[in-house]
Amino acid sequence: MKFTCNQQILSKAINTVSKAVTNRTTIPILKGILLKAKDNKLVLTASDLDLSIEKIIDTHVSEEGEIVVLSKLFGEIIRKLPNEDITIELKEENNITIECSTSQFNIVCFPADEFPNIGEIEEQSKLLINRDIFKEMIRKTSFAASVDESKGVIVGVLIELEENYLNMVALDGFRMAVVKEEMKNSEEKKIIIASKILSEISKIISEVEDEDVGIILDYKKAVVILEGTRVVLRLLEGEFIKYKDIVPKECQTTVTINRGDLLESVERASLFAKEGKNNLVKLSIDGNNMTITSRSEEGNVKEDVIISTEGEGLDIGFNSKYLIDVLKVIDDENIRLELNTSVSPCLVKPIEGNQFVYLILPVRLSGN
Repeated sequence: MKFTCNQQILSKAINTVSKAVTNRTTIPILKGILLKAKDNKLVLTASDLDLSIEKIIDTHVSEEGEIVVLSKLFGEIIRKLPNEDITIELKEENNITIECSTSQFNIVCFPADEFPNIGEIEEQSKLLINRDIFKEMIRKTSFAASVDESKGVIVGVLIELEENYLNMVALDGFRMAVVKEEMKNSEEKKIIIASKILSEISKIISEVEDEDVGIILDYKKAVVILEGTRVVLRLLEGEFIKYKDIVPKECQTTVTINRGDLLESVERASLFAKEGKNNLVKLSIDGNNMTITSRSEEGNVKEDVIISTEGEGLDIGFNSKYLIDVLKVIDDENIRLELNTSVSPCLVKPIEGNQFVYLILPVRLSGN
């Protein structure tokens, strides 16, 4: 095997595929990247068995072949070389030479036949999503998925195709994020993708210029197709929680508030909340004023925010982190809070439309 390609192009490709490399594995080959040189193309592949990424770049191939290189070492070498042409040659079995300008490296490799086959999938359905919309939907939901691997499918994000909408849903038992986008679909379908995998896909989308993201689905896998990049991922199996049943249908109190004002006030209040139990901040709604308070052994804080209220006044407590996480991903200037009692879930909605719904469970206040 012998090929020549540009340092920057190769470095970018390594950065893309290395998102599928895990250091937690006990299988040494999975710490590597498969390099396959053929027909003046270099195919780079990495996999942790749940996520596999394949990237194709143009290169000058003098001699076809394939080998597996250690991702971390190979990536660092290529990144530190000057922006010139690099020649990589398999000199002897399981040993390659990397030459660029006045530099020469020799590194030990693995045989390619030990690398797992990421395989093809049997296409059951296919959809096309605008890249910016898909990225935004991931950003606005994935943070709410559980990080506890023992919690089953709620470590994933539900992607739900309805007749006129694409929905993405994530929850962790304390909060829930639901984002909707108008989209005509030929069939109704539900899949669940691990949140951490979606986050890696979002990073890859940022690196390419394609306007649309293609997703091919079968029963157990999905393939995300982008410019010169193919991402194969394992779908999570199981029944997602019936999220629509969780959302309260009525509310006794509705608050209209400036999102930025609320976010800044809660962030300041959280400086004391971090020292206390459950990161607690208390919201007291009285007429057209919301008072935000928090206290710890180090001191206390009180913030007033102007609001518009329909319904009864209310005192309710929240984990400040859960409030901040939601308020940071919303772009709207003003939002609506729907509440019932101090121990009932709070809904965060847009003033108009149904593009998103966030549900946050309250923290019980002492004395309630």
